[in-house]
Amino acid sequence: MSKIHLVFGGRVKDPQTLDFEDLGKIDVVGFFEDYKSAEKAWRGAAQRTVDDAEMKYVVVHLHKLLEPDLA
Repeated sequence: MSKIHLVFGGRVKDPQTLDFEDLGKIDVVGFFEDYKSAEKAWRGAAQRTVDDAEMKYVVVHLHKLLEPDLA
């Protein structure tokens, strides 16, 4: 199975949490086949919003959610 990663972000209610204000306005950066590509996309998105403390981007390891028992 591919190691699928999702990069997305949006405005959060508190910069120390992942409580997004409006799920309808989530910015989906994309799906990536490896962590290196996902991290590059995450860094680019995060850098564009570096001056806005309420914007947060994350990398989600979808492969771990799809097959949690795999090492």
